[in-house]
Amino acid sequence: MSVFHLAYNVGDLDQARAFYGDVLGCAEGRSTETWVDFNFFGHQISLHLGAPFQTANTGHVGDHLVPMPHLGVILPKPEWDELAQRLRDKGVDFVLEPFTRFAGEPGEQSTMFFRDPFGNPIEVKGFADMDGIFAT
Repeated sequence: MSVFHLAYNVGDLDQARAFYGDVLGCAEGRSTETWVDFNFFGHQISLHLGAPFQTANTGHVGDHLVPMPHLGVILPKPEWDELAQRLRDKGVDFVLEPFTRFAGEPGEQSTMFFRDPFGNPIEVKGFADMDGIFAT
């Protein structure tokens, strides 16, 4: 098994803890005064104090323009459904509301886009059939 690691900047570690820990439900790992690690759905993210990366809605996917660059994770559909409901319940503003794209096609997936409090875009995909992740 491989675990992905990504490090990026946030403006405030307490706000990051509230969002990634309380809203997304990610377990906190090691930290210092300048960074904090989280278990991001089985992968490691390291959030460092600093200016977040610049993004723009330039990614053409179907009928949508999505924020680029962005980070994300793919979940089994039941977990995706639970997370989508938790985000709605917590009042998260979506860039793209949860929906299903490529319905009935190879690679059918549910997706949602939102930003953390610092503007970092996050996509979460949900697959009913995880074997379809790389379907063509």
